Amino acid sequence: MAEVTSEEELTELLGAPAPQALAKERTALHELDREWLAASPFCLIATSDANGRCDVSPKGDPPGFTLVLDDTTIAIPDRRGNRRFDGFRNVLANPHVGLVYLIPGRGDTLRINGRARVLRDAPFFDAMAVRGKRPALALLVEVEEVFHHCAKAFLRSSLWRPETWRPDALPSRARIAKDMERRDEPLEAIERFYAEEYTGGLY
Repeated sequence: MAEVTSEEELTELLGAPAPQALAKERTALHELDREWLAASPFCLIATSDANGRCDVSPKGDPPGFTLVLDDTTIAIPDRRGNRRFDGFRNVLANPHVGLVYLIPGRGDTLRINGRARVLRDAPFFDAMAVRGKRPALALLVEVEEVFHHCAKAFLRSSLWRPETWRPDALPSRARIAKDMERRDEPLEAIERFYAEEYTGGLY
């Protein structure tokens, strides 16, 4: 294996970024960024702990679930989950976060980097309620860098082309859980959990 060990080597191999690629970085939200956040139902939150161990957590809710407080501050509600709190624990040790917001069918994405805090309550929690349920926690992010990614990764992967989707190419989530996590439970009970019980407990 030939390992790359310096930024100079990266530049030699890949070339320098185009001026417009560097110039697109901003430190505050544009009105078009606000429109993107209002339309996005899904984001990925990247965090790392004090030792650099990383985590990426998906967050999804109705479009506009991320609340824009001002041009440099957003809030992301937390919903019921597996209670591992990997990302929250990381933020407590290292506040730097990276966010990527998706809109189904769009190849471009919105990226926001910043510093985060974990909130247990705030006046705006009521505005983030869904089905009458306020979030127990929220991630407050102070925006430090924001820009839009191009669509090449989505074009290469054909991610939004339904004719390429093969959801049955792998075992079901229930089967994976049976083989890896819940070996002592009957498959039928696990399938029932991931059907009626799982979808009924989103909030």
